[in-house]
Order: sequence, then structure tokens, then C-alpha cells
Amino acid sequence: MRILDMTTVIMGPYGSRILADMGADVIKIEGPDGDSFRTYGPFKSKGMGGSILNLHRNKRSIELNLKDPDARAVLDRLIEGSDALIHNLRPHAASRLGLDWESMSKVNPTIVLCAARGFSAEGPYGEKAAYDDLMQAGSGFAALFGQLYGEPRYAPTSWCDKIAGQAIAYAVLGGLIHRLRSGRGQAIEVPMFEVAVDFMLVEHFGPMAFEPAKGPPGFKRQLALGRKPYRTADGWACILPYSDRNWKDFFVFIGRTELASESRFAALESRVNHIEELYGIIDSEARRFTTAEWMEFCDRVAIPAMPVLAFEDILTDKHAVATGMFEIVEHPSEGSYRHLRPPVRFGGCPSTLSRFAPRAGEHTHEILAELGLPPVTVERLASGMQSTAGSHLK
Repeated sequence: MRILDMTTVIMGPYGSRILADMGADVIKIEGPDGDSFRTYGPFKSKGMGGSILNLHRNKRSIELNLKDPDARAVLDRLIEGSDALIHNLRPHAASRLGLDWESMSKVNPTIVLCAARGFSAEGPYGEKAAYDDLMQAGSGFAALFGQLYGEPRYAPTSWCDKIAGQAIAYAVLGGLIHRLRSGRGQAIEVPMFEVAVDFMLVEHFGPMAFEPAKGPPGFKRQLALGRKPYRTADGWACILPYSDRNWKDFFVFIGRTELASESRFAALESRVNHIEELYGIIDSEARRFTTAEWMEFCDRVAIPAMPVLAFEDILTDKHAVATGMFEIVEHPSEGSYRHLRPPVRFGGCPSTLSRFAPRAGEHTHEILAELGLPPVTVERLASGMQSTAGSHLK
């Protein structure tokens, strides 16, 4: 499958990386200035930061100045021979560039067109600029912190971009399956706002899902102030007794067996109603034992538990090491770096690092030559020169 990726920053490139890891020939189309996410260092070579090395692996990159009529004609050639195209343009910009479904279906009626944008084109926010921070604010996520701590906050990660990237991957796959069965292409819209709202309301809809509502939204256990990592004798850990058996074993371990017979802690429903009390007990008892002692006990009796790991700790975590999450590889221009393997494992067709992340436009000559263009046209387009004559592609 050949997939054209005209997206930038994180959302779209993350989605196309998932597809590239599964073997798609992903061609990243960049403008003369390259993807803006390439500006973030540190790096050995400009535009090749550590995030780029993993985000754009298994892809090829071509630079096209779409203000040049010949470059725009090249894009149409690529569209003709591709299975899908992903862009993150707002509706008017997509139409102006001929990347709306009406225009593209005339070039390739079987293509799957995925428009990844901030908000659905059908709503009043359709032309709003959108970044991850806006979606954390608009999805209800930031407001949850206000309920707990008195003011809204953002998570220190672009989670909205990344879940939307996953939605791009499965949406494109769904479109391709439909095409394989029907022979028809289609337009797909992946709006980050709607994806984030759906993601947040999976568990938080609760009472508000009814009409009329049976109460305010929010998953009670997750909105408890006591839900947090707990300080142990020598660090921090997540200690999460959950089942009836878990809590009985926990009470025995801390020497408070009488709590196991109390009706308020006997069953899940009653425990949820007294969750702050339970979290308070864990908080006060956690400091009596080291993190290792907690892990030994919890793992032995199957209580969910995990030490709090910093990013640096993950590199040496025994499970991450045993499963080969990280591998030191040698990039042909950037030298040694840590390759982060795809998290999903396919037993019959394992993902491989087939291509290192490309420099912006690294494969321009290669891809233009594949289209059968005259060498003089390849050289002119690869150099980014503006067209001053009639098109050489006709």
C-alpha cells in the first residue's frame, strides 16, 4: 500500500508511522522549509532531532513546492498511483489546494482521503486552528484538574495528538478494507476534538449519559484526591488493590485484618463509595515498606502494582529490556540512537526497521524518477526552483 503523508508535527505523522511500521510505503511530502517539528533539537544534523528519528522511521521524504505548477502536477501523479492520502489541512485550505474529495476523486476515484484536522468541517469550529493544548482544554480533560486542585491544568504530553494519530491509523485501515471489498475510495475525516471528547467520556460519561441525567459526569474512583502514587520507604509506587481478594490480602499484609470484615470495604460498589478512606489507608501504610518489598508482596498475591519510573528508568527496566523495547542502532547520517520498537507484535509478519528516518526531501530524486519524469525536470524540481516556463509534465 502506498500512502501519501502531507501532515506535520505529531498527530498525522504518528498515525502514518503506525501504518509505515506495518509495511506501508509511506511518502512524507514536505514543503521547502520541511516539517516544523524538525526544528526541535538537540540534533547532530539540523532537522533530525531525537523525536524525528523514531516518528519518521520506515518512511520516505520528498520535498515539493506546491506553488510550482510542475510540483503540483507531481502531486497529482503521486495521487494517481497511491492508495491513501493523509493531510491536516483545514477545509478551505484543502479545497484551495485541490485536496478535497471532489477534486481528488477526479484524479483517483479509488483513493482513501483522510483529512485529519482539529474540528469537524460540519461544525462552527471547522476553520479554527487547533493544537493539543486546545483539545486538552476543550475535551473536558483540563477541567478535571480544576475539580481536584482548584484550577485547570494540561498534561505534560501531547496525548490528544497521539490518540488522534491512532484514530488516523485505524480510520485509514478501515477505508482500505472498504476499498478492497467494494473497489471504491472515500473521504474520511478524523477531527481531534471529537476524538478527544469520545476518549474522555468512555468512563466519565456515567450518570450524564442518561436523559435526563442521573447526576454529574465523572468516574468517581478516578476523581478521588487520594488516587496518586504513594511514597514508600525509599521511593514512590502505584499500589492498587482492586478485587475483593486483593483487599483481603492487603489488609493481612499491613496487619489490619479487621478491616476485611467491614461492610464498607467488602464489595466493589461499597468500596467505591468509600474510596477516599481506602486510598488514605494505602497512603499511610505505604511508607512502612520499601518499593521492592511492595513489589514482591503485590506480585506474589496478584495485586496490581508498579514502581514509579522516570523515562531514564524505563531504559533499564527489566521488562522493557527483556522484551527489547529499545535497541541501539546506527543511523547512516545521525549515528547511534535508541530505536523504540513498535509496541504491537504480529506473530506472522513482525514489524521491522526497514528504513531509517529520512532527512527532509532525502528521497526526492528517487521518487520523482519512479514517476518517469525527464531528468531535467527531476533536477529542477529537486532544487526547488520556481517554474518560469510551461509544464514539462504534460
